[in-house]
Amino acid sequence: MRQLPSLNMLRVFEEVARHRSFSQAALELNVTQGAVSRQIKQLEDYLGVALFIRTPQGLTLTETGTALSPHLAEAFDHIERALQAVRVPNLRQRLRIVAPPTWATRWLSAHLRAFVQRHPEISLSVTNQLGHESLAEIDCHIRFGLEAASHCNSRLLVMERHIAVASPELFSDGEPPDLRQFPLLHILHDGKRLKVWENWLTAMGRDDIDAGQGLEFSTLDQVIHTALAGGGLAVIDQQMIEKELANGSLLPITPVEVVGPYGYWLDVANDKQGLSKVRLFTEWLGLVSNP
Repeated sequence: MRQLPSLNMLRVFEEVARHRSFSQAALELNVTQGAVSRQIKQLEDYLGVALFIRTPQGLTLTETGTALSPHLAEAFDHIERALQAVRVPNLRQRLRIVAPPTWATRWLSAHLRAFVQRHPEISLSVTNQLGHESLAEIDCHIRFGLEAASHCNSRLLVMERHIAVASPELFSDGEPPDLRQFPLLHILHDGKRLKVWENWLTAMGRDDIDAGQGLEFSTLDQVIHTALAGGGLAVIDQQMIEKELANGSLLPITPVEVVGPYGYWLDVANDKQGLSKVRLFTEWLGLVSNP
């Protein structure tokens, strides 16, 4: 059996030797400078010699580091060529995304054409649940929630912006429908009603409406289609109904808008951060969700 230190240590050393910089190597590897420093220290402990010297001019290689660097660079070149010779391109470039069904249907689908045109080498797989696949196979997870996840790299994409809407047929002579005369449409999340109606009514200063009455649905799409059919009144994130608001098939009951508290979060496992396909998708997603 080969007596070798971890491949990660050697990879970190090769990056630091190439850049003559801990900070630049950290950027390349998408880790912290402290993590780079620890890996170099562990490798030096393994070898029993120093590999770098800090000077007023910057970081320089010791005699041992100078001797080791070209051999490691050549070894990594050989590994890269060997892997490129046998890898399956489509498998490597398939980006697996888990996303809420309505967000995927109404927001992501409307914007994907631009991403596909920009990155034709990446094949997308978008599902709304993990199913039989393990979490390790998922590259990006778009999550509806209140806060960032603690177990991964998690950032807010966009907050919900709720408005109350109804079908034009429920308006009378241009006047909005009476909230007491029509069912309120509710969306369930994790088996419980989201308190979007309560939040909106509070913002309106309305305490004369029973926010608990009405119909409830398991997906936001069901709420939207019921509202379109005139089956009730709905408080919906306007980013999910841009088309309906534009063509007039849904009309705001009032201009009052309630931001949050829920939003859409992008969660990426720490070991997926360095993948180019993940980086390209997250950069694009950040641009289109915050134009």
